[in-house]
Amino acid sequence: MLKDDVLKLISRENGYISGEAISQKLNVSRTAVNTAVKALREDGYEITSSTNKGYLLTNNPDILSKGSIAALLPDSRSGNVHVFETVDSTNNVLKDMASKGVPSGSVVISDHQSGGKGRRGRSFSSPSGVGIYLSYLLKPDSGFDKISDLTSWTAVAVADAIKNAYGLDSQIKWVNDLLMNRKKICGILTEVTVEGESGLIDTCIIGIGINVNESGFPEEISQIATSISIENGGKTFIRSTLAAEIIKSMDKLASGWPDDSYYLNRYRELNITTGSRITAFPQMAENGQGRTGTAVEINDDFSLKVRFDDGSVSDLRSGEVSVRGLYGYT
Repeated sequence: MLKDDVLKLISRENGYISGEAISQKLNVSRTAVNTAVKALREDGYEITSSTNKGYLLTNNPDILSKGSIAALLPDSRSGNVHVFETVDSTNNVLKDMASKGVPSGSVVISDHQSGGKGRRGRSFSSPSGVGIYLSYLLKPDSGFDKISDLTSWTAVAVADAIKNAYGLDSQIKWVNDLLMNRKKICGILTEVTVEGESGLIDTCIIGIGINVNESGFPEEISQIATSISIENGGKTFIRSTLAAEIIKSMDKLASGWPDDSYYLNRYRELNITTGSRITAFPQMAENGQGRTGTAVEINDDFSLKVRFDDGSVSDLRSGEVSVRGLYGYT
């Protein structure tokens, strides 16, 4: 949309940019530029206009739009970033796009999801105006032996993006929950499609949902979930800044996949599960009950080594782990 292109140009300027300069760069009329600026003001952007100077963005509200994100990315990158007001699921939308041939690295972002998906078929609450719901397409040059590591790499990528965007630290609970102050701020869901004839991996759709500016949560999840805003005194964060940093961070992941040792080292650094008392289930369950023990270390394949109370030692590669002191588990 033209208003996204206009917003991108105005946002990139430290001072005023003339309407004539905008019209020349976009190859549109001055009238079209004026109309786009009016539409941006109606959306909530505060744009000052001055004779002989042009336009100046004086207040950048927290609006997740193509223009606000594209302003923070190279022009060559933003073409494969698709931003929506609402979708059923960003993973579903990107999966459909992938079937039609969009390239690896394509991104779908939405301000709202009506059918956000979590792990194990759970729903992921995706209210409008507060979160980031983003899916990234990766066509990996690797086999199934490595693909299980991808969500762990993504947890590191998102933690790095939050640090780069806001200067804030986060932690990882095994396998891939991202935490602030020991509560969950982010969920990651990776969906893999396979070529029918060869049986090889065709695409990976990596879904990332982040609680950014939520002010509260329903009672049933209030002991588990939090937002970046809640953990930082109710401050409102500009989501487009984080969305752009996630794209940059995921691009870095894609270029390093599957051999960059940075992700394992960083994962171990950020992980708070090791050294903790845990209950593991259902893969290690006996008669439907979890087994308790102590998380020892993160192995080279991102599995979790656990010393159980019966003296046995096992490597967990998937499943649910409750960590003492997190999510109401005592």
